[in-house]
Amino acid sequence: MSIKTGPNNSILDVGGLQIGQAHDEKVMTGVTVLLPDEPALCGVDVRGGGPGTRETDALQNGGLIDRVHGIVLSGGSVYGLAAADGVTSWLGDKRRGYSAAPAPIPVSPIVPSAILFDNANGGNKNWGINPPFRGLGFAACNGAGTRLNLGKFGAGYGATAGLYPGGLGSASEMVDDIVVGALMAVNPVGSPFMPGTDCFWAWPYEQDGEFGGRKPPADYQYTPAKDTKLEFLKQAGQSTIIGVVATDAKLGPRSLKRFAIMAQDGIAMGVQPAHTPLDGDTVFSLSLGNKVCHSPPHLAELGAAAARCVARSIARAVFEAQK
Repeated sequence: MSIKTGPNNSILDVGGLQIGQAHDEKVMTGVTVLLPDEPALCGVDVRGGGPGTRETDALQNGGLIDRVHGIVLSGGSVYGLAAADGVTSWLGDKRRGYSAAPAPIPVSPIVPSAILFDNANGGNKNWGINPPFRGLGFAACNGAGTRLNLGKFGAGYGATAGLYPGGLGSASEMVDDIVVGALMAVNPVGSPFMPGTDCFWAWPYEQDGEFGGRKPPADYQYTPAKDTKLEFLKQAGQSTIIGVVATDAKLGPRSLKRFAIMAQDGIAMGVQPAHTPLDGDTVFSLSLGNKVCHSPPHLAELGAAAARCVARSIARAVFEAQK
């Protein structure tokens, strides 16, 4: 399959945003922050049975809020939601947020976030009443820029994918002159590999050997997977894939919702099983430009590209984490 990627083959090809990452080696966890240059139209779709989120209700159609000032992806399960506190404070200090009155009345930054469960990965989680995530949110903001590291970085630092190292992955695709990109923190119950092989489920969508160029054997026959967390997981909220898809097309709230819904299909294209009761799969969607989306069929093309970017990002995350 021939796909044209952006020059960086990452979500940064969309433009209009910066990304910051921070991690704690001892705790074995981390945070990734996306900071749009301007308040950005945002949607969200939640598919997993055990999500952990913040501000997602505010993004539903019919509400007051349709633009965000940052998005946070974090490890740490429910404790990781505190990373958004740090990001909110950092933005508020710079008066980046909704303002109802001039200073000294604070602005209100809108910072949706989602978390993944990496608390059983062997790191030192004996943090008492001071989990590290608020500080990691600050650190990620302070280091934000237009460079993106993949694999064991940011929110993917302590992640596992099935029984393999997880991580952070990204990819982009051009649809005519429109850019679509994805950034995923990969920590699913399911496996990214076809059972009995080292070939990624996402292999049909691979571009330029971005995750190793592996293909299934010619005589491959499917067998039930034995390399998923289902062998030992019994409680909800233990895993998850969380991330962001973005485009420089101008999409409204309803279109962004559909864009996020279609992007979620990329999880099923990159991991099996997907969207289980044990996952918290959550995808945010951003519109960061003014290029014209001409029609519902055009939006469908963008959504299909987003799903492919998500699948490729999942495989890239695992591939880079294994290096």
